[in-house]
Amino acid sequence: MAPPIDVCIRGAGIVGSTLALLLARERLRVGLVRASGPDSTGGSDVRAYALNAASRTLLESLRAWPEPGHATPVQAMQVRGDDGGAVSFSATAQGVPALAWVVDVPALQERLAEALRYQPLVELLTEPRRAALTVVCEGRASATRAEFGVDFAVTPYAQRGIALRVHCEKPHGQIARQWFSEGEILAFLPLSQPDGNSVAVVWSVQEEHAAPLLALEPAAFASRLEAASGGALGRISLVSERAAWPLQLARADRWSGPGWALAGDAAHLVHPLAGQGLNLGLGDAQALARVLHEREYWRGVGDARLLRRYERARQADVLLMGATTDGLQQLFAHGEGFAQALRNWGMKGFERSGPLKNWVARRAMGLN
Repeated sequence: MAPPIDVCIRGAGIVGSTLALLLARERLRVGLVRASGPDSTGGSDVRAYALNAASRTLLESLRAWPEPGHATPVQAMQVRGDDGGAVSFSATAQGVPALAWVVDVPALQERLAEALRYQPLVELLTEPRRAALTVVCEGRASATRAEFGVDFAVTPYAQRGIALRVHCEKPHGQIARQWFSEGEILAFLPLSQPDGNSVAVVWSVQEEHAAPLLALEPAAFASRLEAASGGALGRISLVSERAAWPLQLARADRWSGPGWALAGDAAHLVHPLAGQGLNLGLGDAQALARVLHEREYWRGVGDARLLRRYERARQADVLLMGATTDGLQQLFAHGEGFAQALRNWGMKGFERSGPLKNWVARRAMGLN
């Protein structure tokens, strides 16, 4: 007979693995189930995430932070509108070592897997096992949510995210760059340390443009990137395959109930324009572990009122980020005219806003 477990985590991605390590630290026996569905991006994993200071501190506490070569500090961020609007952020101005760290996903997954191998209280499973608490971390395509009667309300953006890696003629200078133009958003995230020329690209394009772009030969696609970025980093060449996925705003109507909880993309999705998706998911894992740590001695880990504390603790941050990214996406989805003038005027005003700009920057860094 298999030994009993306290918590069964369905989904062994970054959020699920992090949660497993956190709960094992609380002396709970954890079963970690690998999700059976395909990866949300499809194809080879070319993703990179911008992780904030809070996420870095969390992962370092679990000895799961990647080596320096796979976690590039972002010293500045430059955002460009489509009619002269611009916003910039600087780590020096904020008095921090970095605004964020661009982390290679395979490297982070490898460090988490290594930490799990040395954690005897975590058992890797191929099938779910009965436990006092089940946590669903299967991602946006979770097949388990429906088992708990959860409604996952999805609002499609009529956009697709395209992710890839490129090599640029000019070094990135540890600057994250973003361009808003004609309803589409292009982001260049620096990789391979300060003087590197490697960049992770996330391009949010209109649905009708996605298929033609993906069908282009690499050289032609690179030319499109050069044009969309205004030649900021010179000539570009692709060094990976391209992955694409539909962009959505989504949120579960309930995140918890007797004996179960949702975390990460299984509970909420936001537009990637702010790069906060994984930061939110790691925040879920940390909040749930904290609630279980602070529970009254007589409450079990599956207590419904206990799990509601976790849900309430996370809703404000997730709702705020969802509303912010959705508002920006909607504002830039419109073409020329009044909307264009308004958003670029707003960007110029925000750039000069002082305390407001600093508050937004520190919140994005997880320092609120």
